[in-house]
Amino acid sequence: MRKTTNRVAITAAISLVALTGCAAGGGGTGGSAAGGDVKLSLLTFETPNLTAAYWDDIISRTSAKVPGVKIEKLVAPSAEQRNEFARQLDATGGLPDIMVAVEPNGLAQAGKLAEFGLGEIAEWSDPTSNSFDGKVFQLPTNSQTWQIYYQKAAFAKAGIAEPPKTWDDLLAAVEKLKAAGIKPLVIGGGAPDGLGPRWTFSQLVANEVYAKDPKWLDKLVSGQTDFSDPLFVKAAAEMKQLAGKENVENLSATYGEAQSAFLGGKGAMYPMGSWFPAAPDKTQQEQIGVFTMPTQDGSIVVPTYTGGGLSVSAKSRDVAKAKQWAIEFSKENADGGARNDALFVALKGYQPPSDLPPLYNATFDLYKKGKAAGTATPAFGSEGGVPALPSGFMAKVDSALTDLLNGRSDVAGFVDKLNAGYKELAK
Repeated sequence: MRKTTNRVAITAAISLVALTGCAAGGGGTGGSAAGGDVKLSLLTFETPNLTAAYWDDIISRTSAKVPGVKIEKLVAPSAEQRNEFARQLDATGGLPDIMVAVEPNGLAQAGKLAEFGLGEIAEWSDPTSNSFDGKVFQLPTNSQTWQIYYQKAAFAKAGIAEPPKTWDDLLAAVEKLKAAGIKPLVIGGGAPDGLGPRWTFSQLVANEVYAKDPKWLDKLVSGQTDFSDPLFVKAAAEMKQLAGKENVENLSATYGEAQSAFLGGKGAMYPMGSWFPAAPDKTQQEQIGVFTMPTQDGSIVVPTYTGGGLSVSAKSRDVAKAKQWAIEFSKENADGGARNDALFVALKGYQPPSDLPPLYNATFDLYKKGKAAGTATPAFGSEGGVPALPSGFMAKVDSALTDLLNGRSDVAGFVDKLNAGYKELAK
């Protein structure tokens, strides 16, 4: 049902885009605009933090810095659906000129995206972090991490003196919370943004797979291993143990509903990306803490993704202008990205605003500790560049995770589904 609903939403959105393009006299790949400006389409998405007003403001400010460009904003049906939406637009011949945080894998290899030269991205601190055989098709704008946020009052009520450091500490905390009548976890998994389980699982894969075998993805892609690998099976077993339905507040909640539930105190822990600190208000900031997903031995592992910026269609009406606009957008949006999406901006020498919320700084400190310790690993499903998981595979992971957590599947069944899905898409 979820997939059907998503596809109906995407189909309706594509039809609206097509009608809008015809009415405007342009297409998905740009056209003439009043005054001789080139019209470029920009695909965005909206979240509770990144509202329509936010996008309109940054588009206006960027366009003021790049004369001769008229931006036509397109909005994906949801944040989760932006990748599928972009690919379906491409299938209709309307790949947007500029895209925000659309996964380049598949599009890049097919020659659909314009390459950014190293000279164009020299101002970024890790320019080839998301590269394809040394070629860069998406601006390496920021770093994001995944960790666990927690309600300090819930921990105090349950008699938990400090954040868990080891896996056993975490399991003990779960039991104490349940004994105190508190749901241990908030993990939204409902449509249309069913990414909550993935964001939890990526932390366990970081701990049990990538921290122990940094070349695991290479081995998977080359056929030397599969999801039956004991390292991966252990991560899956931990996911089942930690986040089974008896431990989670409303697993069917959407992303927005889950965030509201956690902020409203309906659950004690919220495994989430580093963009979350932009959501709590000033009072809530003081009530929430953060820690990395505990490992077996208490070491810090930080699943990290660097990239996530804008990409440009290779068939844009004006590739040079589109790239110029994308680069300027990234610079213009640095403070806004830090404030509204809690991004760790990856521009050389960038200093975040001094008045960012406490949770931003606490999360950033964890990232810096992971980098310093050499334990900032890839994040499962957001590895970036090559080698890479097949396009569309993470949707199968999301579905399988939901079944695992709801009790419709055991660990062996979960692994079998992933192996079958991978085999189907990796042909």
